[in-house]
Amino acid sequence: MRRTACLFAIVSLMVLVAAGCKPAAPSTRSEVVVYCAQDHVYAEPILAEFTRQTGIRVRSVYDSEAVKTVGLANRLLAERAHPQCDVFWGNEELRTRQLAAQDVFRPTNGWAAMGYRSRRIVINTNLLDISRAPRSLLELTNAEWRGRVVLAYPLFGSTATHFMALRQHWGPEKWESWCRALMANRPLMVDGNSVSAKMVARGEAWIGLTDSDDILVEQRRGAPLSALPLTSESLLLPNTVGVVRGAPHPAAAQELFEFLQTRAALAPLVEAGALEGFDVPPEVAASGTLRPDWSRVLQDLEDATARMREIFLR
Repeated sequence: MRRTACLFAIVSLMVLVAAGCKPAAPSTRSEVVVYCAQDHVYAEPILAEFTRQTGIRVRSVYDSEAVKTVGLANRLLAERAHPQCDVFWGNEELRTRQLAAQDVFRPTNGWAAMGYRSRRIVINTNLLDISRAPRSLLELTNAEWRGRVVLAYPLFGSTATHFMALRQHWGPEKWESWCRALMANRPLMVDGNSVSAKMVARGEAWIGLTDSDDILVEQRRGAPLSALPLTSESLLLPNTVGVVRGAPHPAAAQELFEFLQTRAALAPLVEAGALEGFDVPPEVAASGTLRPDWSRVLQDLEDATARMREIFLR
């Protein structure tokens, strides 16, 4: 009897010890996974500050300059059945709206836009006087600019978004004629807007199509660059943040979602020039920049992308 009681006690103790050593269920606040289209150099300090304030570890996945945003968007679409990401941090609007339309984000309060930057024509003022610079994108097809214009390959990133918005602004026929004439004028096609800005800065091109943040980087290095004024062909580009439907860490995702929309989080981006401001000021709003009907842009996205692949084939 005593022997049986002793064995029972030992087994019971082992069960209790095993139960006590069982790993706890992972906390939904312990970490958060973010797919980030914002540049690594700007995003990492902000995400590190989020970790410092909350104790939530951030695992970040970035895209390359050449396929920015599109690569991450395609990854999110591929993972819809088994989400691996909690938060998507975009640096332009079209792909975020595409993901929202395909139910990648949670149904309520799924995504938000914050801050803005802009698409610009930039010139090298050592090579081209500002009084002679083209005032419209339509002028880039003129023979005098043959081989002197540089732009990122327009199937990806903000260049693709800009081209899609222009298609709606001009109409498909005028837009396609312009695309073909632009390509016939032998522009320099590069992998990313930062490369476009650098080539204008070095004088390898006279004129570039790029983003305001990439222009500012080169200007701060002393490059002789000037961004032309905003027009009805210019496009404003907000950052965006969205919470993935079925996010593995929903509580942490919500905290990061809220954090990235605060002025404190955006301030480093504005200071660095990655954003031009928190809110669009009246003078910028009055410039009459493009105001796309995004639902229509998304409806035409597949056809417009196919046309651009044909025209801008490298």
